[in-house]
Amino acid sequence: MSLLAAATEVRERAYAPYSRFKVGAALRTVEGAVFVGCNVENVAYPEGTCAEAGAIAAMVAGGGARIAELCVIADSPDPVPPCGGCRQKIAEFAAQDVKVTLCTTDGKSRVMTVAELLPGVFTAAHMDRA
Repeated sequence: MSLLAAATEVRERAYAPYSRFKVGAALRTVEGAVFVGCNVENVAYPEGTCAEAGAIAAMVAGGGARIAELCVIADSPDPVPPCGGCRQKIAEFAAQDVKVTLCTTDGKSRVMTVAELLPGVFTAAHMDRA
């Protein structure tokens, strides 16, 4: 199954009763395993979970550690980029040159690298005091 097909399928299981904005994400690890996530809203809005964060959590729970590629899909007029928090989460587990494909349900897509999504990324190296 392609990442787009996996993201499209999991998007349908999103829990979005408040915004009705369903998002699906699928990632492939460097080992080739695929993990998916969908957004899960909560009436207390800040307590929701993004699709990208869900896929990353599933990867970590499944023993994965590095993202080789990622696909995100939403029903929006243009490809929807990950929120700022998810960009940082993606950068934690993906090299700067990893491709992130952003898709709409009507077939539009945009491919970006992690570096393009989050220029000036904060990394563990910033905490080193050599």
